[in-house]
This record gives sequence, C-alpha cells and structure tokens, in this order.
Amino acid sequence: MSKLILICFTAIMSLTSAGRLDHLAPGYSGASAGAFSGPPSNYENVNNGDGTYRFSYDTPTGISARESGAPRAQGPEGPAVTAEGGFSYRAPDGQQISLSYTADENGFHPTGSHIPTPPPIPEAILRSLEYNRQHPSS
Repeated sequence: MSKLILICFTAIMSLTSAGRLDHLAPGYSGASAGAFSGPPSNYENVNNGDGTYRFSYDTPTGISARESGAPRAQGPEGPAVTAEGGFSYRAPDGQQISLSYTADENGFHPTGSHIPTPPPIPEAILRSLEYNRQHPSS
C-alpha cells in the first residue's frame, strides 16, 4: 500500500511540475528544455581525452559560462578532477550575477558579490574566544 502511495505521489509531482518554462529567461524559445533563441555567440568545448577539458559559451540573452579541469588530486578511484570556472547572467531584478568557483577534493568553493556573508563576530565573543585560547580547561 505504501509503495502505491509513493508511486502516485511521484506521478502527481511529475505532472504538476511539467509547466511552461518560458518565464525563466528572456529569449527562451520553448522549443526544447533549455533552448534559447539564436545560437551561442561564442562556444568552445575541448576534451583532450586525458581528463583535461575546458568549455565556454555566451548566449544572446547575456548568459556566459566557462570551466576548465584537469586530474590533479588523488581520489579513492584514481586521480580526481579539479575544476575552476564561473558563470554570469542578469537576474530578473536587473542585477548582474557573477560567480566564480573551484571544485576539488575539498568540495565546491563559490565566490561572488551576491553570495550572503555572515555578520562580523561581536567583540565580546572575540574576547571570550581569546580568553579560552589562553586559558585552556584541563
């Protein structure tokens, strides 16, 4: 019985989420998922077959992306690929969003001016941390 409920729930969610996507980006043609009007104004895709690669593209709607990678770090199944790249686009509110990142054996590390940052640590907390560092408990 619970399997039937899960299958029905999955089917309903699939059907309700299959709506139109043309509101997501200006110039969306609707012809196929992810299609934008016109060909990319710049496109490069290089795979050297040895684990190194690079790609970049720009769309007529102002979206651009780039990434390159190479096997650098030793992983559990052999050399792991370390990648670096970025992308940019204009948000619906007009803000230009630009994000750069690296991805390596320690995870995904994004940077961008639009990413929220934590507030500064209050002075009283900093003094308390310094006191605890200088006077460790036994």
